[in-house]
Amino acid sequence: MLSVDRYREEFEEYLSRKVVKKEPANLYEPMVYILGLGGKRVRPVLVLLAAEIFGSDYKKALDAALAIEVFHNFSLVHDDIMDDAPLRRGEQTVHERWDINTGILSGDAMLIKAYQLFENYPGETFRHLAELFSKTAIEVCEGQQYDIDFESREKVTIEQYLKMIEYKTAVLVGASLKMGAIVANASEENCNRIYEFGRLLGIAFQLQDDYLDAFGNPDSFGKQVGGDIIENKKTFLYLTSLEEAALGEANQLEDLYSINPPDPTAKIETVKGLFESSGAAELTRQEIKKYTQKAFAVLDELQIEQDRKEILYNFGKGLMNRQV
Repeated sequence: MLSVDRYREEFEEYLSRKVVKKEPANLYEPMVYILGLGGKRVRPVLVLLAAEIFGSDYKKALDAALAIEVFHNFSLVHDDIMDDAPLRRGEQTVHERWDINTGILSGDAMLIKAYQLFENYPGETFRHLAELFSKTAIEVCEGQQYDIDFESREKVTIEQYLKMIEYKTAVLVGASLKMGAIVANASEENCNRIYEFGRLLGIAFQLQDDYLDAFGNPDSFGKQVGGDIIENKKTFLYLTSLEEAALGEANQLEDLYSINPPDPTAKIETVKGLFESSGAAELTRQEIKKYTQKAFAVLDELQIEQDRKEILYNFGKGLMNRQV
């Protein structure tokens, strides 16, 4: 078994060999560009890690890992167009560096390239990978649509929000682990359990991301603290505050989410205060812990050696102890 950093290095080297510039340049250069912007590479690392945990050589899972990362970045290219976002990982987004049409077409080609990578596997493995990928891809699209719908919907429930983050974020974490298990020919029970572990950990991860957006350390978070508040996003913190706050505070919070002041500093601090006083901040911390514990409970049911369970446990623990 390699370290997480070594898996990341091996994946980066494979990506640089497989994703290259060719003609027509305006189709392929944006792919190379977005995939070259870095990122934590959590999803492809999980594919490689799971393959070895279930007894396979991680190298056999490199194409599946690349497919997951290409798909993830395809979704980012299109998300950035929908959000009219100027920056991605501190650099120009694809549609800003080129144009919207190029972003749409290159993104479409990336989705097709992701599917093509599964053709490198034998028939039964290909079928299982393609089935999982198709299911996951449509769920990610559904999650994105829910997210868009919530922007204009007056009322969003906590259950609806949890479903949105499950589809938009968590299912891809689960699929990454399950793909590694499929490549390793793990049992159906173990494939399903490792998926569930990833899905639950993915929900916890996104809830923590929401929490850190409001209460993270600005020096280590890597993004502007309070970004979700500035954008009036209906996060778990916001929705829980509306449920738990006294009527006056709930009304104040709704009023604050209807304005966009030129200097948002006072708004951010007031909203954070309401998150704390309503108990929503503490309830969010509890929810993160709940989903993390559920994930680890599923991990206990995996039919693998204890030392390999520890690797997954430590990975999950490290992910949930992050400050970025």
